[in-house]
Amino acid sequence: MLNRRHFCQNAIGLTWATSQTSHFAFGQTAEPNPGLSLWNEGPAKKAILDFVSRVTTEGSQDYVSPTNRIAVFDNDGTLWNEQPMYIQLAFALDRVKAMAATQPEWKNAEPFRSALAGDMKALAANGEKGLVELLMATHTGNTPEQFARIVEEWLSTAKHPRFQQPYTACVYIPMVQLLAFLRKNQFKTFIVSGGGVEFVRVFSERVYGVPPHQVVGTTIKTRYEERQGIPTLVRLPEIDFIDDKAGKPVAIQKFIGRRPTMAFGNSDGDFEMLAWTMAGTGPRFGMLLHHTDPKREYAYDCASAFGKLDKALEEAPKRGWVLAQTGTDFRKVFAFDSQS
Repeated sequence: MLNRRHFCQNAIGLTWATSQTSHFAFGQTAEPNPGLSLWNEGPAKKAILDFVSRVTTEGSQDYVSPTNRIAVFDNDGTLWNEQPMYIQLAFALDRVKAMAATQPEWKNAEPFRSALAGDMKALAANGEKGLVELLMATHTGNTPEQFARIVEEWLSTAKHPRFQQPYTACVYIPMVQLLAFLRKNQFKTFIVSGGGVEFVRVFSERVYGVPPHQVVGTTIKTRYEERQGIPTLVRLPEIDFIDDKAGKPVAIQKFIGRRPTMAFGNSDGDFEMLAWTMAGTGPRFGMLLHHTDPKREYAYDCASAFGKLDKALEEAPKRGWVLAQTGTDFRKVFAFDSQS
């Protein structure tokens, strides 16, 4: 059995890949049933196929009715890239710069001063409180429709600093294919993200085929108002619910109402979601995605500031969770990847 120390990388991989294409739309594939052709043969692929076969075969003792076929996926690090920082954090930093002209006091106040200077170490020193303050200042005071337009405009121009591709192209195509495969087998696929729900909903259907009402995430408080006689929702600078760690099972119960049959994550932030999923009666499946590919993407786990994978990595074999390795299980990582 491979132990945690074997996996624990001390640094994020820095090999930069060349970019070939600008965007990937999985729905355009000509393959009528995508299967898992973007996964290499191995224990992870076999485990997925075997489980899906068992729970969808009528007459099988493990058969699960389509009504109860629920699959939940973390987003950052599970469906799209989260290095060198969470993509929503990159959005917030760009928003700080765009808004700075109307907020002169930010030049001398943390965490804004560090954000404007691009000092990630100092920004990290502000801790969770500083991050929340940054998000509240850049994500609120508007309607959901206005916020969605801001996100759309940013996604249309912003590019990943390493790959020089739009962030919506930095999705793991084997995982997007897995989403489609599960839907072909009558699973309802949900995103359960620590990221802001209104942020993820902007692109979830276009990129993943997951409609907005099947996205669960961190929320801020929203108030109903009538502005000039028009019913309006206003986003307030106050956290409503953080959908991370122990919050994920709570949010699943609250917004989905059924314990998932399958759960997919990549970090300690997904530990409770996988543990709760696997604690249910009947057949259950949990998978952790371990980033082990510095050449095509990144290699990181217990030493990473983003997507830390430590406790969950150690507990996975004890709890019967499948461990998938990006370096060996993914035939391709990104659609623009010229290396496979």
